[in-house]
Amino acid sequence: MVQLEGRPVPPTTATPESRRTERATRRRTRLQRLAVHGASLAALLLGWWLVTRTGLVRPLYLPPPADVWDAFVRANTDHPISPGSDRIVRGEQNYYLWEHLLASLQRIAIGVGGGVLLGIPLGLLMGTTWLGVVLEPYLNFLRSLPPLAYIGLLIVWFGIGDTSKIWLLFLAVFPPVAMATISGVRGVREDQLNAVRSLGASRRQALTSVVLPATLPEVLTGIRVATGFAWTTVVAAEIANGIPGIGGLAYLAGEQLRTPLVIASILVIGLAAIALDLGLKHLEKSLVPWRGKA
Repeated sequence: MVQLEGRPVPPTTATPESRRTERATRRRTRLQRLAVHGASLAALLLGWWLVTRTGLVRPLYLPPPADVWDAFVRANTDHPISPGSDRIVRGEQNYYLWEHLLASLQRIAIGVGGGVLLGIPLGLLMGTTWLGVVLEPYLNFLRSLPPLAYIGLLIVWFGIGDTSKIWLLFLAVFPPVAMATISGVRGVREDQLNAVRSLGASRRQALTSVVLPATLPEVLTGIRVATGFAWTTVVAAEIANGIPGIGGLAYLAGEQLRTPLVIASILVIGLAAIALDLGLKHLEKSLVPWRGKA
């Protein structure tokens, strides 16, 4: 018991019964969300099927769900090059669909990794020194450029191989990560820094014990936003010589008017983006459990 003005105050620790009730409530909420998502997906598929079944939209523009599924299966299996042919081809463009996705994820990983490794230290430096005044206009200029504005220049500099694609993804990630870090650093309360300095902390100790923990939530949010932006630019990155690559496959299928394969590729791109974002959200919860609580 804690004494407060002569009266005992019971501890605020949760009882086993309250914890069980809370877990049951969370489980029920998750089930309700799954039911809502499942119902909305079923309604979407039914509406899609009805539109194509009644012929309101030509299959060239919107193929039925069955054709998209067939294109997805065909892209992941060995199949004859044409009906009745003895020649067997492997997936699409001699790669399975998951191999196209893996190639894009590898490019994303290298580009995002490079942007994070450079963006966070530079953001810390710009947020704590005079370099921020000098470099921030150039960083804002780079952040405002759409990726397609310099894809041609990158191809001239680095060729049509993976190097130009990785540089494009890096340039899509680096500015938002650096800006998020700068914003996090400038959002640190001055009284916290003064408190640790009054206790004898050095500049490095203040940086590691106050600035970095306070900045980390903003940095992780910046990484999430930057990763999503990089994933949306994967098609632009893979327009030229993007095979294997899920964005390159979607672009090539569109040029060939193979709409079912285009939609199948788009669905895979979207689901992969959702999976990436969920992974980053769980990472954020693990690294900054105090967010929203302190």
